[in-house]
This record gives sequence, C-alpha cells and structure tokens, in this order.
Amino acid sequence: MIKYLRLLLLPFSLVYGIVVILRNMLYDKGVLPSRRFEIPVICVGNLVVGGSGKSPVTEYLVDLLAGYRIAILSRGYGRETKGFLYADGTATARSIGDEPLQFYHKFPGITVAVCEDRVYGIEQLKDKHDLIILDDAFQHRRVTPGFSILLFEYQKLLEPQFILPAGNMREPFWGYRRANLLLVTKAPLVLSEEQKAECARRFDPSADLFFSAIKYAELNGLYTQEKCSLESLRDKTVFLLTGIANPAPLLRELKSYTPHIDHHDYPDHHSFSRQNLSRLADAFSQHPAKEKIILTTEKDAQRLFDVTFKELLLNLPVFYLPIKVNIDEDRTQAFNQKILKYVSDTARNR
Repeated sequence: MIKYLRLLLLPFSLVYGIVVILRNMLYDKGVLPSRRFEIPVICVGNLVVGGSGKSPVTEYLVDLLAGYRIAILSRGYGRETKGFLYADGTATARSIGDEPLQFYHKFPGITVAVCEDRVYGIEQLKDKHDLIILDDAFQHRRVTPGFSILLFEYQKLLEPQFILPAGNMREPFWGYRRANLLLVTKAPLVLSEEQKAECARRFDPSADLFFSAIKYAELNGLYTQEKCSLESLRDKTVFLLTGIANPAPLLRELKSYTPHIDHHDYPDHHSFSRQNLSRLADAFSQHPAKEKIILTTEKDAQRLFDVTFKELLLNLPVFYLPIKVNIDEDRTQAFNQKILKYVSDTARNR
C-alpha cells in the first residue's frame, strides 16, 4: 500500500525537487543573500526528515569543545512559542522543544536558545560566546555555516530514497557536497571494510567520510536518581514509550535483552496526552508479569516532566535511556582534529 502511495506522490516530488534545486542555485550564485559570521558556526544536519542522530552528535561536539563558551541554537521543533528564547529553569518541551530542553538539562554550563530565524538568533548570541552550534540547519540557507557536519543513517544510506512527499529527503542527494564532513550514523559496532566501501561509493571519492555507532548508556530513573544497566532488563517485560522518528535501532537493542516488549509508539515529537499515558499506566498495572519496567528515550523523557504526567507516572518504575555517538575508533582523532582545527583557526582570525 505504501509503495503505491509513494508512486502516486512522485509527480509532487518532482515539482518539490525542482523548487528546491532552483532555490539552492539562487543561494549558490548569491542571488538570494546568505550571512556568514566571523564567529565559528558549526551546523549539524541531514538530508532527510528526522531520525539521523543529530542530538547525540551535537552533544558529542559540546563535550569535544568544552573549553569554549558554547551556544546551541535550535529551531525548537514542536514548541508552542515563537521568536527567540533562551532555555532556563522555567523552560518546558512545550515552550522550547524537547531536544533543546534535553541539551539544557544535560549541559548546564552552556547556553541553549531557540529561534526560527537563525540569522537573528546568531546575532543575539555571537558577542557573548566563542562558537555556535546550529542544530538541524543544513537547509537553512540564509546562514552559511563555517563548518557543516552532515549525517546519514547507515541503513537508509543503502536504500533507494525519494524526495518529499513521496519519500523523506528534503533535497536531492547531491546536496551533500555543501558539507565539510560526512558522518554515517547508527552503523553496526563492527563494520567491515567492504561495508564501508559500499557506503563510500554513494559519494564522490574526495568526500570526507566517517562512521559512527550508537552507544547506549545506563538507564536513568525519570523521577528518581536511580540508575541501572541494560543487563538488568534481561527477560523483564518492558513497556516502551517512544515519540521519535525511528525507534527501530532501540527496539533491536532491547530485543537482545528481552523478547517481552509492549511498544507504545507515537510520531516524532508527539505531544503526549493524559490519555496516552493513562493507557500506558493501565497496560503496565494490568500486566501479570512480576518483573516489569517502563522505558522511554531521553528525548521523550523531556516531555514527561510535565506536572500532570508526573502525577500519573510517579509511583511507577519509569526510566529513560540516554545514547551517545561512538565514532569509529580508527578515525576518532582525525574526526576530532578537523573540528578543533576549524574552531581554533576561525577564533584566531576573528
């Protein structure tokens, strides 16, 4: 059914693709203005809608560049506000979006802000910071970043893909040539040279290509300080709550510990309702298993801090699972050095 629907949408994808190509041409030729800033600006983006692992890569950059005064600027997808806003102690997923809220909770020593207009946002941040990381801004051509990291999910990179609306691509594949560094994400932990070569054939021979995998951390209690290992899930019944673009890698990981998974799956950035969470709590309470747990992602957890949700879930064992990006160890130093060199060179020339 989905296959036939994609075929029906192909003519619309053709029109959309032509519009995107013309738009990019106008920016490339300087007909449409694009701002370049003296401050180091690193863009983390992708060519598809959602699910490539931008958040853990952004967090990796924050750790790598910890010696600098860092600001993360995001659009704040899914928020109910508009304009430029700083993340602060009053921020919620509704006011700034779930991913910016996650950055704010995880890195209290940096600035996190949201703004649809990235040019205006950078103007507000540039004088008090050493560098700015733009989250999901590769198609925001009004800004020309000094350094762009473009992400490709391993599994999808090897599959045929179509431009919106027949597929999930925001622009034609060749748009990757605007990036300074290409990072394949969610790859298997052990990747053969043949598998790497298969991915590399999708790009120009001169493309700067790196590989990474997901590294799962300890489970964290949502409303407690409790931590436990993934191994503790062995043969437990897991009630999994997700509202992310691609939960498949998480499901694969969990199934290596237990076959007993009740997945409550919602669209990316879904705004959970009391009804959604009541259904989850009822399913958990009514299940006869003695060993059971409610699990969600770190991004989804940001939406569960709402006071009304806390009332529903406070007395249940609710945990979230943080993830990190694990750069291919053979090339970690080269990956880090390219970014560090860009930042230090640009900062020196300001």
